[in-house]
Amino acid sequence: MNIETTIAHILVDDLFVEVPPSQIGPDDSLRDVLGVDSLGFTELRAQCEHAFDITISDEDFVPEHFSSIRTLTNLVAGLRAPLPDTAGNR
Repeated sequence: MNIETTIAHILVDDLFVEVPPSQIGPDDSLRDVLGVDSLGFTELRAQCEHAFDITISDEDFVPEHFSSIRTLTNLVAGLRAPLPDTAGNR
């Protein structure tokens, strides 16, 4: 499963959003369209950290990153990207 699909399934399976994953659009508002509340966002953060083996810092846990599946996908993809190897490049 890709990142967007995984997040849609987390929303339905773990946060009990009552919209089938196939009908959740990448730009649907997690709060206004899908009804995720403050506790839901905390759970979504934890589920994404577990599913993608990442850590979402407090600095990244902001509405700009959690407004839609697309914005959250971009955050997850950025956190999963390998860091540039700066050691030994001298």
